[in-house]
Order: sequence, then C-alpha cells, then structure tokens
Amino acid sequence: MTINSWKFKRWTVFGTALFSFAAGSFVTVRLAQLQQVNADSNRVFELRVYHAVPGKLPVMEARFRDKTSKLLARHNLNVLGYWETEDGSDNSFIFLLAHESREEAKKNWDAMRVDPEFQEILKSEQTEKTLEKADVTYMRPTDFSPLK
Repeated sequence: MTINSWKFKRWTVFGTALFSFAAGSFVTVRLAQLQQVNADSNRVFELRVYHAVPGKLPVMEARFRDKTSKLLARHNLNVLGYWETEDGSDNSFIFLLAHESREEAKKNWDAMRVDPEFQEILKSEQTEKTLEKADVTYMRPTDFSPLK
C-alpha cells in the first residue's frame, strides 16, 4: 500500500507540473501574439468629408463615380466606401480610405497630386466649383476595434 501511495503521489506531482508548464506556455504565447499584433499594426484610416457647394453635390458625385475613384485606386488610395447623408439636408460627400501607414498615405497622395489626370480634375473644379470645404481626419483603430 505504501508503494502504491508513493507512485500515486509521483504521478500527481508529475501531472501538476506538466499542467502548469502547459498553462504557462499557453499564456506566454498569447501575450507574445498580442504584442506582435500591436507592434506590426501601422494601418491608419482616413475619413474625408467634402462639403459641396449648395446644389453641386450631384456634380461632385459624378466626378468621383466617373474619374476620381479610378484615379484613387491607381495610386493605391484604397477607398473602403463612399457615403452621403441619409436625409439629404447636408451637402456632404463622405469617404473612408485605408492606408498601410501614415507615411504610405502621404506618398500616395503626393503621387496622385502630380498625376496629369488629377490636374485635369482640378481644372474642372476651377471651372465648376463643387467643393466648399474638406474635413480630413486620420484615425488609428483601437485594440478592440472589429476593423483593423
């Protein structure tokens, strides 16, 4: 009976040690993954709200639909979506872009600004003014955000 009791205690100690080691390893791996995700995440989002001259929102939307959206895509300015306000009382045209980093956003916007096709769009804007003002906000997702 003493020998069996000793074997049982050995297996209990061995099992407890093995379980503790496994649990500690699991926790360590999880923490390492969280730190890695935060360290590698430079992705930023850019919210642009364009306030159109009253009555010119359809012209602005047509420019984006026909020309600007293609030009943005060509310069790696990744648009996630375009919106207008629900009730139509506000002359706002809203779009959201995703960038690998703030530096990448600057590089891509700079390349687009010197594009001859964009220069043509600017000339069109000078001829038929549609933009009253623009609000631009860069955002970084929180650690609990579903969109990263």
